[in-house]
Amino acid sequence: MSVIKCVTQSVGIFRDCTSKFCTRRTLSLFSGSPTTTNTTHWSKVVSDAEKIVGYPSSFMSLRCLLSDELSNIAMQVRKLVGTKHPLLNTARSFVYDSRNNLQMRGLVVLLISKAAGPSKSAEDTLQHDMVSGIYTSQRNLAEITELIHTAFLVHRGIVNMEELKSCDGPIKDMEFGNKMAILSGDFLLANVCTGLAHLQNTKVVEIVSSAIGDLVQGIYYENTYLPEKNSFTDDIGIASWMEHIFLSHGALLAKSCQAAMELAKHDPEVQSMAFQYGKHMSLSYKLNSDLQPFMNEKYSGSSFSLNSAPVILHQEFIGREAWMELVKQAQLKGNLIDLAKEAVKAGKGVTAATDLCCYHGDKALENLHCFPPSKARSALENIVHAVTRFH
Repeated sequence: MSVIKCVTQSVGIFRDCTSKFCTRRTLSLFSGSPTTTNTTHWSKVVSDAEKIVGYPSSFMSLRCLLSDELSNIAMQVRKLVGTKHPLLNTARSFVYDSRNNLQMRGLVVLLISKAAGPSKSAEDTLQHDMVSGIYTSQRNLAEITELIHTAFLVHRGIVNMEELKSCDGPIKDMEFGNKMAILSGDFLLANVCTGLAHLQNTKVVEIVSSAIGDLVQGIYYENTYLPEKNSFTDDIGIASWMEHIFLSHGALLAKSCQAAMELAKHDPEVQSMAFQYGKHMSLSYKLNSDLQPFMNEKYSGSSFSLNSAPVILHQEFIGREAWMELVKQAQLKGNLIDLAKEAVKAGKGVTAATDLCCYHGDKALENLHCFPPSKARSALENIVHAVTRFH
């Protein structure tokens, strides 16, 4: 009972933290496809992986999303059409992702579940509960992982009313949008608690609830150290950046992979390998995303962040003082983004970020060696290759 209480408390803090601190509303891990390779290639990687686990990842949380309660919320959200509330953009991104089968967290959980298979200590009765080599409990865990991530995005769409400007639209629209974001996010998190209870595994509940706690901490760090993508706060090194990014982008996937191994009764060593795969793959994906404005011409200046990995690495190479002087001069010329981007491209930050992305990709692949060769393991390897091969 104390474990369920822990989850409930984490959920409450999670909502309060997003409501109080949320100023940036960017989508998180796997909200879109990587662009180091072309979209067609990435779609094939995902499509092949979905065939292995048995169904498209876009169906992951379908039972919840088609419920009467959420349908009623969706009807209310339609009233926001024509306003500038970020909840609309969040909703649109879900529709886009579902149409292109780009929701990846649950898919990775299913793939690693199938790659690992049943443990030697698993009871014979469990074998009858497998579909396509994956336990029903592991499929439920994959849905729970997607629900947590979705709730995370919805709650991050809550507007800080104290920072509203007249150009943002009527206050009543923003207040109504916030109510809908809180209501829909809480509904999803309530389903998370119910789903975790049905798993009847206290260890898994502890692991997943700690992941929710990591998300809360990650949000706090982002708004303390990285409050706006084109503003500056304290000097932050790449080690601190990696810690913050893991909490807000990687902990959920890493711990969900670990929990999937626990459900199959794998030993701590296998659980650790699954955790490390999720961790390093998440970090390589985020590094890939941060590199896109420097490598892909179709990305506009709006996607460039002064708090991205290449910029932070560039600062470490030239020194904080030299970097701030460069920024000062760029601001005086009124062309901060373009000049900053060119300075980083001319330095060592992009190369260092690329190397770091490949390093974490290699670490992810190393942790797959404990699993026997299979189509599921190959799919996990292909996902890593898709975000670490730069052209």
